[in-house]
Amino acid sequence: MLAATMPVSTQLWANDQPVDPKLRQLLTDAINSSESFDDRFHAEVWLLDMSNRLKRFVKDEETRLSMLKHIHLEATRSELQPELVLALIEVESHFDSYAISKSGAQGMMQIMPFWLDEIGRPEDNLIDMKTNLRMGCTILKYYMDMEKNDLHKALARYNGSRGSKVYSNKVLKALQYHWYQS
Repeated sequence: MLAATMPVSTQLWANDQPVDPKLRQLLTDAINSSESFDDRFHAEVWLLDMSNRLKRFVKDEETRLSMLKHIHLEATRSELQPELVLALIEVESHFDSYAISKSGAQGMMQIMPFWLDEIGRPEDNLIDMKTNLRMGCTILKYYMDMEKNDLHKALARYNGSRGSKVYSNKVLKALQYHWYQS
C-alpha cells in the first residue's frame, strides 16, 4: 500500500550513503505492524525491574511503565534485546521524548527526519514515542543484521560514526552498568 506512494529518493543518510531500499521497506513494514508481551508474568517482572532502574531518568511511574511497555514491544518486534534499546536511549537522549540534536535527529532514539519522507509518511511525528521507537528499533536491527550482530559496528552505523568505538562503548557501558539483569 505505502510502497506505491513512496518517493524515489536520492537523499543521503548522515554518513553520505544512499538510503538503502531494503531498510526503507523494513521501516514501512514496521510502522504497519504491532505485537506485545507473550507472557504476563515475564512482563510484570521485567517492567518492575526496569521501572526501578529507569526511575532516575523518568520520575513519574505511569510514564515510566508506558515507556517501558513500548520499548519492550518494539525491541521484541525487531528481535532486539530490550535492554540494549534502553542503553541506546540512555546515551542518545536520556529518555527525553522531545530531544532534538544539533543535526536535527529527534526523539528518544534520535531519528533523522528524512526517514519520514523516505518511507512515504511525512505526516508522522518523530517526537511521538511509538513512532520513534518503531523506527529506531527497525533501523538498529537492520544494522545489526548488516554487521552480522557485531554490536560495535552496528551501533557505529546507527550513530553515523563508522570506524570509531567511542559511541558504541558508551552504549555498551550503559548496557552493562544500568540495564543488564543481574
